[in-house]
Formats: sequence, C-alpha cells, structure tokens
Amino acid sequence: MRKQLSLVLPPEIAFEKERFEAYIKQSQQLQEVDNLYIRQLRRSIDARSKQVKVNVNAEIFIDEPPSQRISYQKNYPEVSKAEQVIIVGAGPAGMFAALRLVELGIKPIVVERGSDVRTRRRDLAAINKEHIVNPESNYCFGEGGAGTYSDGKLYTRSTKRGDFQRILEIFVVHGASEEILVDAHPHIGTNKLPNIVTAIRQSIIEAGGEIHFNSKVVDFIVKNGEMQGVRLQNGVNLEGIGVILATGHSARDIFELLQQKEIYTEAKPFAIGVRIEHPQQIIDRIQYHCDNRGDYLPASSYSLVSQIDYKGIEKGVFSFCMCPGGFIVPSATAQGEVVVNGMSPSRRNSKFANSGIVVAVDESDWKDYTKFGVLAGMEFQKSIEQKACIIAGNTQKAPAQRMVDFVNRKVSLSLPETSYQPGLTSVLIDEVLPPQIAQRLRKGFQDFGKKMKGYLTNEAVVVGVESRTSSPVRIPRDKITYEHLQIKRFFPCGEGAGFAGGIASAAMDGERCAEMLVKQYAKK
Repeated sequence: MRKQLSLVLPPEIAFEKERFEAYIKQSQQLQEVDNLYIRQLRRSIDARSKQVKVNVNAEIFIDEPPSQRISYQKNYPEVSKAEQVIIVGAGPAGMFAALRLVELGIKPIVVERGSDVRTRRRDLAAINKEHIVNPESNYCFGEGGAGTYSDGKLYTRSTKRGDFQRILEIFVVHGASEEILVDAHPHIGTNKLPNIVTAIRQSIIEAGGEIHFNSKVVDFIVKNGEMQGVRLQNGVNLEGIGVILATGHSARDIFELLQQKEIYTEAKPFAIGVRIEHPQQIIDRIQYHCDNRGDYLPASSYSLVSQIDYKGIEKGVFSFCMCPGGFIVPSATAQGEVVVNGMSPSRRNSKFANSGIVVAVDESDWKDYTKFGVLAGMEFQKSIEQKACIIAGNTQKAPAQRMVDFVNRKVSLSLPETSYQPGLTSVLIDEVLPPQIAQRLRKGFQDFGKKMKGYLTNEAVVVGVESRTSSPVRIPRDKITYEHLQIKRFFPCGEGAGFAGGIASAAMDGERCAEMLVKQYAKK
C-alpha cells in the first residue's frame, strides 16, 4: 500500500530524519509495521507567523517496495567516432549541452578558455590573496563557469524551457545530495559543486566526448552563411556539424568578436548595483522572529523588490542572488576592475548573509556610450567596474560604506567585519555609481527597511560593485529552432546569449540547443 501525506511540522521534526520517521509511525499508528518505507517528497519553510513551521509532503510504502525516486540513468552510448559538435564554454549550459549530445549519439568537443576546477583554485587564491586577476581563469571563467563558485541555487522560473526535474536528477547521479529533490529552494553549495562538475566531465569523456581547457576561441569559421567551427588561440581549427556558444555573461571578447565578424547581436537591459552584507543573525531575527534559529532551521534568506522613481522614471530595485550564510567574492575578469558576487557553502554556515541589491538599467542609462553600438551597455558596465577599482586603491579591495551612512551620504569612519577576503576601502559609493543608480538604491534601502524591520542598519555594509547580473548583450535566435537569426548551424545558448539566468535555466537551455542542432543537422 502507498499513501501520501501533507504535514505541517516543527523544524526539529521536519529536518531530522529519525525524529521525522518516528513521528510518522506514531501519528499513522504504524509502530508495529515491519515492512515500511518513509520518504519526504517536498519541504518548504513557512515563516509568516511567529512560530516557524515546515510544510512537508511525504509518502509511505507498506508491504511493497518504494517507487524509484530517480529515473535518470547514466547509460551513455559510445560517441568517439560520431559526428561532432563544437561547444564553446564549459559552464552549466555547455556541460549539459555536451551530455545531451552524448545521449543523442553525437560527439561533443567542449573548449573552455579557463582551467579545470582543481587548477582553477590557484587562480582564485591569487585574486583573494595577491589581487592578481587571471583574465582566462577566475570566478567567472573555468570549468563549471561562474556557477561552480556560487551558492549553487537550482530553482528557476523557466521550467517551460525544459525538464527541471531531469536537471536535478542529473546532478544527483553525479554526486549531489538527494535533498535537492526535496527542498522547495534547492542549492548544492560551492564546496560540493567542484566534485560534481568533475564527475559530469568524466561522464562526457568516458562516452568519447572531448573537453579542452585553456583553449580560448579567437575566431569563428563562417562559410556561406554557415558556422563551420572555431579557431583557437594556438592556431588549431575545430570543425563540426554546428557550434553551440555557451560562453557566459562575462565573455566580452566574444561579444567584440561577433561585432567584428558582423554577426548580428543586440544590446540588452540588465542590472547594476551593490552587494549588501548583514550579520546572518540579523536576517534570521527578522525572518524567523527570534534571536536564535536553533540547530534545525537553515540560514534565512530574503527576496525584496520595489519600484523607485528618479526624475519621473520608475525602475525596479531588487535583491539578486541572495546568499544566506555565505561570502562575498571578487569576480573581476581583468586587472583594473572590481566586481563582486556571492557564494555559499552547502551548510550555509558563514556568519554573514549577502545579497546583490541592483537597479534595472537600459539604453537611457548608457546614452553616453552610444558610439560603441550594441556594446554600449557593456562599455557602461566596464566603466563602473574600472571606477570602483580606481577609487578603492587599484587592487581587488572593494569600495564600501555602512548601509545607513550610504543612505545619509556620509563617509563611514570604520567598516564592519566582512567575508570579502581582499578587503574593503571606505568611500562614498556615490563616487562609484551613476546618480540614477545610487539614488534609486538609497530609496530602495529605505523602502526595504520598512518591509523588513531591522534591515536598514549600520551593522550592514554596502560593497561595490555588483555589475554582472546578466549579459549586457543578446545574441538573437529563432524562437522555434534556437538557431541564430543570421548564421546557420550557430546556436547561441545560456546566460551569455541572454537566454538564461542561473544554473538550472542555463542547463535546460543547453539541452534544448543540443536537441535542436541535432534535429536539424545530424544525419538521420
């Protein structure tokens, strides 16, 4: 017999396996049943009232084996001698495109400008400790892309693009915890992602695919309006039945190359702002209505949005990539710029909570950069990052200001402890950000302080700049075929092309591009 249950439980029962099973047995009067299997299907926290509860959907099997939770199997065909597709970029979009190609009997050749995850750690250490940015291997470039060193959030609103459950299961069979199949807002954690990324790479290689690191694309091979392949920096040409471009939102040289080759691209709205870092205890106190969340509740998060007017124009100010129990990290991709982002370990056990708080920007914000054409937004973005670097001292130290001081336009005489390893420099953030962004942030913080009592505090620090929220360029494609509007056999993909916004959506987009390429150009 199989039975499903919907429960409202205290955290100490919902998050403790043994106590949860004991509760089910007692509440369902199953203490005497020997052949019993219990598992959670879905779990979400409800903190709307002062007493935090957890909503749990569960199922029990009595005198019958449990159904299989994971249907995905790693039964990949041998593709070493099959038709091949070139994939540029080994982030979520590129890696999942490669796996899907293998499943479809096509050989993927993945080229990645950065290093593998193990070697990449040395490049990250150089940024944090020596303030040296390797432009080819950093927090944005390298195996696994920017997602490898992030919170590892896997929830998405883009489920229409693909099978979200399938993406989760692929992560699980490559080493992720089955908890990501249960939690309403699943995340993997930056400490676990490198091993999972390595396992996915191994699956691709064992099936006959290829992955080449430290292999920068410097040209596209286009003949008669068709993308034939790519040329690498070492002079090697790689050709196939098509090219999937999955380079992420920070590959500025690729955007410049597309413009040089007169391959059609468009400027795209994105968002720019700052990282705000609070002691995690403050956010827990606000969200959980208590001074100590205890041993079972996870570090709390938040999501905030407001429409803020500046000179008669309203734009959104919103939280982005909130990292409870996390760290702020340096995400520049070149010397002479300062960019910050956030990441969290799987346990989210840092004493800090950070989130991007950003303002929507569009062509009205970068009108002084129109001489750069479709790259105007990118140049606007770059100019702010370079200014942040100069003002903070021409290192990877980040410009910073206490939160209330920022609202009051007051230089902070001291800065609070931070998770940002390269260090902070006290400045007026208004010297870094354009006035339309700084003023909207100021009003946004005041509004957020009304929505979350205690959020607006000088115990929090504003750290600049959060500028890589999404790609400033879109590489347009056909809505049905996913093929570029101008160049045949060319499939722009993921965040860098403007069609995804996170690990899960990028992975689904990579799969769809692989399927569409095979459908149109592989031998039947």
